[in-house]
Amino acid sequence: MNAISLQRPRSQSMTPGPLPVITTDRLVLRPHRLSDADAIADTLSDFAVTRMLARVPAPYDRQDALDWLVPVTAGGMADWQFAITTGDDAHIGVVAIELRHGLWHLGYWLNRFYWRRGYMSEAVSAVLERFSRRMPETMVHSGVFADNPASLKLQERLGFRMTGCSEIYSFARNTMVTHVETMLKPGALQQARIA
Repeated sequence: MNAISLQRPRSQSMTPGPLPVITTDRLVLRPHRLSDADAIADTLSDFAVTRMLARVPAPYDRQDALDWLVPVTAGGMADWQFAITTGDDAHIGVVAIELRHGLWHLGYWLNRFYWRRGYMSEAVSAVLERFSRRMPETMVHSGVFADNPASLKLQERLGFRMTGCSEIYSFARNTMVTHVETMLKPGALQQARIA
């Protein structure tokens, strides 16, 4: 055996590692638990929330939540799926960074009763900041439906830039919907202005 074969190849981590717990001023972002199923089902049974999501069916029930939670809580995925919780550990939403087709994608949703309080800006900013520390050279892709200007504004405040438009299928709406595609370049993360 020669010296060349004894050297370990340099491997760059292709995943951000285990899901951390992130604490912000008002929130705790933590791993999901099976006990979150009822809260998830309650939120995603609200069409005002699901109509802005591409891959969530309507109607949505507790079994749909459990079907999603089982692989998420098993811990075998490279993706980050954070439960957004308040001080009393109430599950109010999700921020996810998922590896799809070799690219990292940001997605998020929030229970309608917590909208317009700055919670989503706070949560997404904290997750992206932690992700960028773990994966500093990684681009993050995202997007919003064209009729969701609040979500596009949130992304723009964080440094995302529009890269194009496409039509994608929305399970909740049962139709094709115009989708504005966005991207966050490495090092472009800007602190969200918490409203």
